[in-house]
Amino acid sequence: MIAIYARVSTEEQAKSGYSLKEQLRACREKANSADIREYVDEGLSGELLDRPALNHLREDLREGIIEKVVCLDPDRLSRKLMNQLILSEEIEKKALLLFVNGEYQKTPEGMLFYQMRGAIAEFEKAKITERMSRGRREKARQGKVLRDFQIYGYSYDSENARIVINDYESKVVKLIFELFTKPNDLVKGINGIAKYLTNQGVPTKRRAKQWHRQVVRQILLNPVYIGEFYQNRWNTEGMLGNPDRTDSEKIKMKARPKEEWIRIQCPAIIDKDQFYHAQELLKQSRRRWSGTSKNEYLLSGLLRCSSCGNTMTGRKSKNWGKYVLEYTDIKNTAGAKHPGCGNRVKLDDLDDKVWNHIKKWLDRPEEMDELTVDENVNPSYEEAELERLENDLKRLKTGRKRLLNIITLDESVDENDIREQLRELKEREQKLVKAKEELESSLHQNSNITLSSNIMKQAAEYYLSLDTDNLSFEAKRELIRTVVKEIKVDSEGDAVIYMI
Repeated sequence: MIAIYARVSTEEQAKSGYSLKEQLRACREKANSADIREYVDEGLSGELLDRPALNHLREDLREGIIEKVVCLDPDRLSRKLMNQLILSEEIEKKALLLFVNGEYQKTPEGMLFYQMRGAIAEFEKAKITERMSRGRREKARQGKVLRDFQIYGYSYDSENARIVINDYESKVVKLIFELFTKPNDLVKGINGIAKYLTNQGVPTKRRAKQWHRQVVRQILLNPVYIGEFYQNRWNTEGMLGNPDRTDSEKIKMKARPKEEWIRIQCPAIIDKDQFYHAQELLKQSRRRWSGTSKNEYLLSGLLRCSSCGNTMTGRKSKNWGKYVLEYTDIKNTAGAKHPGCGNRVKLDDLDDKVWNHIKKWLDRPEEMDELTVDENVNPSYEEAELERLENDLKRLKTGRKRLLNIITLDESVDENDIREQLRELKEREQKLVKAKEELESSLHQNSNITLSSNIMKQAAEYYLSLDTDNLSFEAKRELIRTVVKEIKVDSEGDAVIYMI
């Protein structure tokens, strides 16, 4: 039996005219026989060996039912020289290999020519990819949007290669930001917004009825809504063949260096103050909404010990035979690397102190422009955190030097134990460096943006619209979380409040 193998990708069919019909016709003429079986891979990349029809052909070869294999050209077998050589060797163990475009002889000269053709095909593929990428980048630099990116809130104007505001969807985007950044009694957190939109029957971009929290989160994170749309942001090289790869072999999309991104101007839906407010809340959202508790903790997710840096959580503790609620930095989790310094503060005392302070601001919205610094308020959380991280990094470097000196000078120590400690220090240093870079970026990004005053005014308007003498626990907590980024507490119970 004679096997005919044909393959075409969508890109090649459009660019080079390698239609399947033409390939099969030419191969049938070459085979000149009625005893033919065709193996066809349509729309699959030639970079991979794992292709359904090719796998079937290789299986039939192993079973000995194929005597001859006919293919239009070596690059139909594969676009990579190494894979071409693997396949040709595998085929020739069981059958005769023939190509329509050029004879193939297994001689030193024939093998050299074959390998040269394979190398040229691989080079040609790389050049085609490079030219297409360069063309797309040039169009992007001209301000053109390359395709419909399916961005919620926008529609694609293909005639002018740009994105325009979708009236209906843009209103939903505004609603999402309003619900997330302003205190309200409708929803709680990202998950609450997703449920609310689903219950209201609002369709997603793909016209689905169900909203997922990740979709809402992606909308809140996307700078396109303040007029910043980026192309050439993601490197998708090699992903074309992912459908034919196993999960462990699939190539993941990677972000390019930021200097390679191409910014395209587009119409804004959200103002910058509200967007950056949302980014600050998103950084804290996991900590703030990590779960529910049997007891109510007004400041849950906002507290940090000023001495050891551990977050402080609420718990029920026994004191002189009575159970009391408190906040503590102690971590009882098995194997916790940072168990805490033991800072404990009575819940009622700290809750009252912080709420009275917040209430004092909310009662005076007309003075908000003047209220920038208070004895218990430090508006520059990032600067304080940056200083703490730099000090931690210095301590880590000093600790690493000491451990290295111990290995060098003391032969009695367990070297494996020291190396494990060094590895842990290195991992912690990498996390601190990453956190430091994020804070520096945040400082640079928000250097000319003053959010606190506007956020406090919005919160004050919501507060004054309520029955201020009979506020519920939920209303108080929502107001605090809207305006406060973090509260640092010392061993005396004194608190420093960092505003959003």
